[in-house]
Amino acid sequence: MALSGLARALVQQGRLAETEAMHLAMQAKQSGHSFASELIAKGSIKPRELAIFASQTFGYPVGDLSAFDESQFPRDSIDHKLMQSHMVVALARRGNRLAVALADPTNLRALDEIRFQTGMGVDPIVVEADKLVAAVARLSESAANALKELTGDEFDMDLLHTEEEGTDAAAESAQAEVDDAPVVRFIQKMLLDAINEGASDIHFEPYEKYYRIRFRTDGILREIAQPPLILREKIASRIKVISRLDIAEKRVPQDGRMKLQLSKTKAIDFRVSTLPTLHGEKIVMRILDPSSAMLGIEALGYEPDQRATMMAAIGRPYGMILVTGPTGSGKTVSLYTCLNLLNKPGTNISTAEDPAEINLAGINQVNVNEKAGLTFASALRAFLRQDPDIIMVGEIRDLETAEISVKAAQTGHLVLSTLHTNDAPSTLSRLANMGVPSFNIASSVILITAQRLARKLCSCKKPLSVPVEALLQAGFSESDLDGSWQLHGPTGCDRCKGSGYKGRVGIYQVMPISEDMQRIIMTTGNSMELAEQAQREGVRDLRQSGLLKVKQGVTSLEEVLATTNE
Repeated sequence: MALSGLARALVQQGRLAETEAMHLAMQAKQSGHSFASELIAKGSIKPRELAIFASQTFGYPVGDLSAFDESQFPRDSIDHKLMQSHMVVALARRGNRLAVALADPTNLRALDEIRFQTGMGVDPIVVEADKLVAAVARLSESAANALKELTGDEFDMDLLHTEEEGTDAAAESAQAEVDDAPVVRFIQKMLLDAINEGASDIHFEPYEKYYRIRFRTDGILREIAQPPLILREKIASRIKVISRLDIAEKRVPQDGRMKLQLSKTKAIDFRVSTLPTLHGEKIVMRILDPSSAMLGIEALGYEPDQRATMMAAIGRPYGMILVTGPTGSGKTVSLYTCLNLLNKPGTNISTAEDPAEINLAGINQVNVNEKAGLTFASALRAFLRQDPDIIMVGEIRDLETAEISVKAAQTGHLVLSTLHTNDAPSTLSRLANMGVPSFNIASSVILITAQRLARKLCSCKKPLSVPVEALLQAGFSESDLDGSWQLHGPTGCDRCKGSGYKGRVGIYQVMPISEDMQRIIMTTGNSMELAEQAQREGVRDLRQSGLLKVKQGVTSLEEVLATTNE
């Protein structure tokens, strides 16, 4: 039998014989008590001596429980069963840290379970084992009495479960298997924390030796928690139940949705994706907040001239508007912001998406289902028989979808869609490469917007001094360096969790298709010629738009260089 860290340290320093340590460890395991409790009961060492030894050996502070006021303990922080089984007591809570009293600071299982249950960081404080046992007994008794007063009977926390509306008998049976109260509370806490932090995605990731949860906030993944590895199946099963996925199917990826009702007027949708990996199912939850489409075009980061150009384009009765950029660059929010502006009682709007990410009342939204034969192209054909005014296509992926979209734009409809290209001029080349004739592109596309998302500097930002040569190399002109503005960089504070950035802002290249550009397209000109013409017409490219945000103090130079890499 392997000795615990405390027992091993006592043996190594000659405070306890190895045979005695093994005997006490065996007794502790059989009785369900802690090694420290058995050691004190045996009289091998005094409680105060053991506390000082553990403090000095493992580098944790030592405390006297009798000096604390038990009425001030955060009793709801740790479940009373966990408190009894591991002999731990929550002493104080400060922010996201919990001070915990225990006699054996090497009890890593106890610390892991506390972190998992509370979602907080744990600061161990070593105390005398006899005082700790007495304190746990008093707190457990008062907790039981309080529950009895509330319920009129004995109450078991592990019987708590939640129910989902509309579940069938099979789902209810599956749900009964995974309705573990701590797991339910933990998942709910993770979802709420992610929403409060403004995260866009939550990653639940199983590995061979550990299990971790990460949030993507402002485009950056950050580790939030490491629940015990043994709970990976329960967490995955619980998420699959509430997302209406097949709980028994673990061999193939699955996609689902769930909704978290925050209040009577606000609900957050989650798009859930599971993926079988070597060590279990990885789950990614995309947070879909409908309020992001209600921010208004002013909040997205368009410069005044870019905003005016965009508003003029979406005010046109027909034509095609394309938004381009990589995954996660905010294309969907930009499109929905435009749709929200166009969503009026006298307008018929239809969208085809894979899947619909933001629900908007008054808009006819269709989820593409290629397995069932409902593709972007077939949805578009159906839209054209539904008397539409405005059509939004989630993505132009193939020639058929492109040709129908172009036809719709040429026959009196406003078409909005997205493409995955690096900038606005290369979008036209991409359509040509798909096989769309040049004259159709020139006559249908009226505006292209390329975009990126850059992190905004937090209010803790600091002035920076950068050599002129570096600024010129980044793309600033000599006329820009007139001393009228100050370069800023990240610092880090509690508000931004030390990153120096808080929130994100869009960087845009808004390129209307002029007559000169149409002539270049008709003569099968390439994207470089189009880019040169756009510059002559005063269209800022992504790097120039980003440098303008740097001059305004909105973001940092390093962030712009990273997001608009040329």
